[in-house]
Amino acid sequence: MAYWSAENATKAFLSTLRMGQKAKEPSVAEYISALAAGNNAQLMVVACAAAADSTTLALIAAANQTNGNVICIVPNNEDLIASKNFLGVIANQVKFMIGKEAQESMVLNKADFVVIDCNLVNHEEIVKLIQIGDGNKKKGAVVVGYNAFRCKGSWRSCGSKTQLLPIGEGLLVTRVGCGMTKSGRSRWIVKVDKCTGEEHVYRVRRPQGKVI
Repeated sequence: MAYWSAENATKAFLSTLRMGQKAKEPSVAEYISALAAGNNAQLMVVACAAAADSTTLALIAAANQTNGNVICIVPNNEDLIASKNFLGVIANQVKFMIGKEAQESMVLNKADFVVIDCNLVNHEEIVKLIQIGDGNKKKGAVVVGYNAFRCKGSWRSCGSKTQLLPIGEGLLVTRVGCGMTKSGRSRWIVKVDKCTGEEHVYRVRRPQGKVI
């Protein structure tokens, strides 16, 4: 994730929009997809509290733009079967793992883009696991939590700079490792169209150096 690609972000956003016929919250999926593709993520992992949903579709769309790989972690075999049924013919573009099997393989530490369902009881533990991983210390990683408004806890106390975005049921966005954006270099702005009620999210980079 050495640079931001607006072209990849746009293409992934539109691709997810086309896939969104199955998605319950397409606005969340579109945002996640654009963020992953824009950051040129190569190994994307989604940790689900149940079966795969629109967030997995979002990562597939992003991976198609970055030539990356997607790993989906589900709690049990029943959710694995439901996930494959949900994804249909594109299920073969995802590598599935069940529960602790993924943590034992340290796949989370190797990922450069991780999406976590905050309905998971141990979602804060997963974030801490990513933060202490050697792989992420070297290259940095983006961690996104969805359903943030539903969970009782928050990983905003874990030490990394985290932004809470009012998209869908709430998104937490954190950058960990040496790739973390320096304070003040960029920020996210959410604007709501008063006529349509649509939410628009913009990433604004502050210029480096003095402004003349």
